[in-house]
Amino acid sequence: MTITAPRRFPDEPDPGRTAEWFRRLRALPEGQEKQRLRAALLEAWLPMARRLASRYQERGEPYEDLCQVAALGLMKAIDRYDPERAGAFASFAVPTVRGEIKRHFRDNTWGLHVPRRVQELRTVVRAALNALGPRTAPRRPTFEELAAHTALSGEDVRRGLEAVHSYRPVSLEALLNPHVPFAVGDVQGAAEPGYALVEDRESVRRALAALPEREKRILYLRFFRSMTQGSIGAELGLSQMHVSRLIAQACARVRSHVESDQAAAGPERGSADVPS
Repeated sequence: MTITAPRRFPDEPDPGRTAEWFRRLRALPEGQEKQRLRAALLEAWLPMARRLASRYQERGEPYEDLCQVAALGLMKAIDRYDPERAGAFASFAVPTVRGEIKRHFRDNTWGLHVPRRVQELRTVVRAALNALGPRTAPRRPTFEELAAHTALSGEDVRRGLEAVHSYRPVSLEALLNPHVPFAVGDVQGAAEPGYALVEDRESVRRALAALPEREKRILYLRFFRSMTQGSIGAELGLSQMHVSRLIAQACARVRSHVESDQAAAGPERGSADVPS
């Protein structure tokens, strides 16, 4: 049986020299000499870390930020590597750097806070989409196919799919199409305040219809003709105090009627703006 040596990339330093450096690093006491040797190891292996970072450029993170994360992973690998117990440094460092980059995406790059469970579902469902996509092309894999492939429930598959497309929120100013001058915000639905006003007016209209004719006229003169209570009293042959009491009583009856209608309709409606 022929044993094939592990593949070595051009950006990886000589394994023999790296092993010698690590033996010296472990033998040195804390001090400037150890720090210089550690920095030399970091500089020598930094191209490897940058190469690993470049594989994640298409995920929306700036390349320089990914290189910084990869360098942090490389520093951790240098500090943890033991040449007496582990194999070649590359076989130890590569998974460490990759793990640091993946943790960065998992913990720091979501546009919104997403529970860890949903992040894990996204990873599983995304891998299933990549695996099943070529088999089911040109159509997308179905819920049932994804559930069978991942051994997840239909609900977990749905949550994972939602997370796949919700990694980073889209700006409301982003164009829907480079050839169409419409942004995402231009096509978003919005609550129409006029609907609630129409409903409130209809509720008040029915309540007003149930009032005696004199109270209807008084409210009409006061709130639609903007007459003073004294002017209303003079027109109807009543005192200003009597007009005031009738207005208060009529408004209370209207409010009670509206609130009764809303209680019967359910808790979603707010209270109508009935004058007091």
